[in-house]
Amino acid sequence: MLIILMKTLPLIILLASFIYACGQEKKESEKMKQEERKFEINKSEEEWKKELTPEEYQVLREQGTERAFTGEYYHHKEKGTYLCAACGNELFSSEHKYESGSGWPSYWQPINHSAVKTEMDKSHGMIRNEIECNKCGSHLGHVFEDGPQPTGLRYCINSISLDFKKR
Repeated sequence: MLIILMKTLPLIILLASFIYACGQEKKESEKMKQEERKFEINKSEEEWKKELTPEEYQVLREQGTERAFTGEYYHHKEKGTYLCAACGNELFSSEHKYESGSGWPSYWQPINHSAVKTEMDKSHGMIRNEIECNKCGSHLGHVFEDGPQPTGLRYCINSISLDFKKR
């Protein structure tokens, strides 16, 4: 048993190092992506950390995801407008919200197409379309092509990325 462990340990260490390096590379890549692009609202990461809760920062600025079926706006039914929690940009109307069964608030279109920006996301072994606030660059969620008509899209958004303004 010890011989097997001694033979496989270097391989395990090499694999763990590779996985760690890939994660660090993605974090550096995301940080560079945020620094390279200019938005109407540009703040340093230190400024964002002061303004957002740790949970909001992890999702909005570090492309995190809240657990499915736990978000404040998942079953939310009031009429109004959903805003970016980081900057207040108007993102989605309650008129475009629907129950997707995904565990996150879902919309078939943004309030206007210039409110959000789409970026390719290759994290977690998948290729997806990330949705960002076009005003501040904060991560909101992802868009998928399995939504209802008339667009056929499902904007799957983290509740923690949103605030709500009642109509």
